[in-house]
Amino acid sequence: MKSPLAIIISREYLERVKRKSFIISTLLMPILMIGLMLAPALIMAFSTPDDKTVAVVDQTPEQIGRKLEKEAELTFVDAGNDYKAAMADEDYDAVLVINKDAVSRPDGIRLYSREAASMQAESAISGQLESIIEKERLKAYDIANLAQIMKELDVDVTLETFRITDGEDASETSSIASYLIGIIMSLMLYTFIMLYGQMVTTSIIDEKSNRVLEIVVSSVSPNALMMGKIVGIGLVAITQILIWGVLLTGCSFWIMPLVSNAAAAAGDGALDLGMLGSPWYIAELFGYIALFLIGGYLFYSSIYAAVGSAVDNIQDASQLLSIAIIPIILGLLLSMQAAQDPSSGLAFWASMIPLTSPMVMMSRIPFGIPGWQILLSLVILYASFVGMVWIAAKIYRVGIFMYGKKPTVVELIRWARYK
Repeated sequence: MKSPLAIIISREYLERVKRKSFIISTLLMPILMIGLMLAPALIMAFSTPDDKTVAVVDQTPEQIGRKLEKEAELTFVDAGNDYKAAMADEDYDAVLVINKDAVSRPDGIRLYSREAASMQAESAISGQLESIIEKERLKAYDIANLAQIMKELDVDVTLETFRITDGEDASETSSIASYLIGIIMSLMLYTFIMLYGQMVTTSIIDEKSNRVLEIVVSSVSPNALMMGKIVGIGLVAITQILIWGVLLTGCSFWIMPLVSNAAAAAGDGALDLGMLGSPWYIAELFGYIALFLIGGYLFYSSIYAAVGSAVDNIQDASQLLSIAIIPIILGLLLSMQAAQDPSSGLAFWASMIPLTSPMVMMSRIPFGIPGWQILLSLVILYASFVGMVWIAAKIYRVGIFMYGKKPTVVELIRWARYK
């Protein structure tokens, strides 16, 4: 025979995982995340800009317009000096007018387009003109082999970043990829704690307003009832995280090569994923998400349960819930700062304080921080949950029998001090 606590946990869990909304959201979110990872590859594969013919009206004595080279979608045609005739010719998609003193005053160059000019086309034209004008200005110095000298001076530095670890080979990392993954993980944790924490409050308020709690507590203690709701709803969150982790880890075996190939095709070495491209590392990240989700959810759901037991409706609860919501939002903001400098003192201490540690630590983990910091953060978080659930239980056992009055924060503190 099941214990009353097991019955409550089973009811809270099964009631939610059987809902269509849970099944749909659990399946759709991985598809959305996969779509976001595939977006760069898909955009590059299907983006085919239209070819445009640009008439060049060059008024400079150096005739710099003739040095413009054909781009992937831009074809330059010499239209002489009559820009009015060029603008009247509908065979041209755009007219580039280069003023006669463009070498000394390039701000007078103008581009006339029949349709809205794309940023890509404007950037390509201005980039070519900048290079041409720079070369024309360098000619004035009359230095032999100047073009060859400038070519040899041109340097393109691409940093390969490695993390030094004790007793192991250095591992390649990517700051940009680590930053993006850290922010995504923090947002996921923020969303889960807010969503499932409020489920606890809503469930308690609904049963309290229907007077169901008065019947339930006749056969089970208030503390067991509170823990049953917290654990049952928490298992729903863990189920969703595990399903997402399995689906995304499995799909990453063929998604990551596509993303890497798209980055290589774009010529952007900064998008090299390094070890973050490993499906096994993604599975490890989801393991950390589960650990910090459990700790963060248990810590905050205790507060949500205490608030839900103390009020009769959602409107009254929303005011008291600011006690829990403000630290969660602060944790998200600090996680963004920590992702920019994961080794700073602010990032370290914010990842140790249980009010903010779930979000902040998740933004630091992709950067390969020392394992003892992760372990210490988890120990503090779970120890704080034990203390918080003890306080919340004392408020809960008083609040579930209180009706008709919204308690103040001072009254909640007084309830927590009752023996």
